[in-house]
Amino acid sequence: MTHEDTFPIRKVDHVRHYVNNARQAAFFYQHTFGFHITGYYGLETGSKDECGYVLEQNDLKLVFSAPLRPGHPMAGLIAQHGDFVQDICFEVDDVDWAYKAALERGAQGSRAPFDLSDENGTVRMASIKIYGDVVHTLMNRDNFKGHFLPGFREMNEPGDPIGLIEIDHCVGNVELGQMNVWVKWYEDVLGFKNLISFDDNDISTEFTSLMSKVMASGNGRVKFPINEPAPGKKKSQIDEYLEFFGGAGVQHVAMRTDDIIHTVSRLQARGIKFLSVPRSYYDILTDRVGEIDEDINVLAELGILVDRDDEGYLLQIFTKPITDRPTLFYEIIHRKGAKSFGKGNFKALFESIEREQELRGTL
Repeated sequence: MTHEDTFPIRKVDHVRHYVNNARQAAFFYQHTFGFHITGYYGLETGSKDECGYVLEQNDLKLVFSAPLRPGHPMAGLIAQHGDFVQDICFEVDDVDWAYKAALERGAQGSRAPFDLSDENGTVRMASIKIYGDVVHTLMNRDNFKGHFLPGFREMNEPGDPIGLIEIDHCVGNVELGQMNVWVKWYEDVLGFKNLISFDDNDISTEFTSLMSKVMASGNGRVKFPINEPAPGKKKSQIDEYLEFFGGAGVQHVAMRTDDIIHTVSRLQARGIKFLSVPRSYYDILTDRVGEIDEDINVLAELGILVDRDDEGYLLQIFTKPITDRPTLFYEIIHRKGAKSFGKGNFKALFESIEREQELRGTL
């Protein structure tokens, strides 16, 4: 049964990172994840304070922006957090209505509605604050015929794509006691519903645990799990994230593929490191999830996890942190009917993360 969509969102349009060096970040994502560099803004386009690149693969867009001058508002945040996801941008029907409705329902504005215009037309935008220093930009480009946004110069620096299709979900880590605060915020402000809840009985090992709730938009297209730490014998991955990130933020972005074996094989060949699980995980895989199409030996070689729900199964794998800090990482997910998030893999995944924490001396 679907509920009324009280805050229509068409889709996640793009995810923007603020980084120290946008050119190097764009080059890295182009040559590892296979993105095409399709847009640029900076000094040459009239942007005097910051620059950035647009990267695309199918319906997946990432933007990497960097300050150009000392004293830029983002420079201090990058110093605090490291390179970080700063904006999860929504495409909406009516920016003014969405911004006004969000504020009336309790959101805090970050930037009131404004226009960006050039010879290709106008894009209407506004932003609201969420946890930490992250925002949701609300955007409508129905009256724009250009490539990405006004002020961006179109570029054509092709990557070698690996089958990434779209953003499946984005996961936020928040401080102890804040998960339900933000669950309520998404319910009250954006009309999201709590799709699934996991407590420390679901997501725990001998040493650490966490709590998580998955929020979904009215049309079900946008999904945001929100995590908080739970008491354990040792420091959990959420505690580690909060310590090294300096507060709440986006923990990982899940990117969907329809051929995870191809995608992960290409990523590994290009040097991306993934969390690994013991071979014993695969010895009992069919007992747990039943018959699957893929060769289990190939999945074991690549370290791909499998889980099943009432509607099908999914395959997933998680990179190690993508930056120097043990903060942001990526998930590659392949859904074969399953709408869930891999609950059956949590224990194996957590133990793998704890092995990495132990190497870092942060467990």
